[in-house]
Amino acid sequence: MIKKLIIGSFLIAAFSSGVSAREIALTFDDAPTPDSALMTGAERTDKLIGALQSVGVKDVMFFVKADYIHDENRKRLLKFADAGFHLANHSYSHRSAAQIAHDDYLSDVYRAHLLINDLPNFLPFHRFPYLHAGKDQTSVDYLQQELKAMGYRDGYVTVDNFDWLISSLLTKAVEEKKKVDLDKARDFYVQTLIRSIEFYDAIAQKTLKRSPRHVLLLHENDAAALFVDDLVIELRKQGWTIVSPQKAYQDKIAKTYPKTPFQKQGRVAAIAASKGVPESELRHESENEMTLTEAFNAAGIAE
Repeated sequence: MIKKLIIGSFLIAAFSSGVSAREIALTFDDAPTPDSALMTGAERTDKLIGALQSVGVKDVMFFVKADYIHDENRKRLLKFADAGFHLANHSYSHRSAAQIAHDDYLSDVYRAHLLINDLPNFLPFHRFPYLHAGKDQTSVDYLQQELKAMGYRDGYVTVDNFDWLISSLLTKAVEEKKKVDLDKARDFYVQTLIRSIEFYDAIAQKTLKRSPRHVLLLHENDAAALFVDDLVIELRKQGWTIVSPQKAYQDKIAKTYPKTPFQKQGRVAAIAASKGVPESELRHESENEMTLTEAFNAAGIAE
């Protein structure tokens, strides 16, 4: 049996025989994010752990923004580790590798390393802030070489999205004392992310002729704490299997670092770009602040 699926400009055939593996790992950037108007950082940590455990997700990876670490936030990271989850390096000050000198960027990564490498369940994966891997190909190649020499593996993603904006809009509504419909917010969050996942999987199947083990970019934010369990439930309904990041990073695309400075939409999009797919076709329509904000408002989430 063959089902046709249209995602953006991509038409793919999904075979029930299992050509599409539909495996995906969850990763969270910017941990441990500070308090918000919606919840404290400590509350967010507990909610995230509880949500993930409630749906049987045994392992995820939190990429740590190390300048957030102080005594209380360190306890939050230890809670993630105690729950069996893993920690990785997201730099110290979250500066773009495309906008600062190479040595300054590497020093920033090493500064973070000194703060997190002795934490339980730390793994030497590094993820570039904003997914900016360098300003040009020479820069990209140099930083990859130096990070590898530091003992780091690339903590790439294959599915980009604007979950951070959804969470920001939700928190802003609370700050403005608007009435928030959490059911509508949940549906908006889940469906927006599902569409992004299917979009990048369609690109993978067109470009790679297969569905790799995907790595989903999320953030340690309020929306994730509230709705990540619902996202997992819906993913499973759609035939996806949640795998550990360590398993996902064993996929052969981990060894395929595409020769292109276009890395900001993730590994799958970068591979497609290196094969000549126009960059305009490699960004989901929801990855636009104006478009997503208008859709959020139209959904009647906050009034």
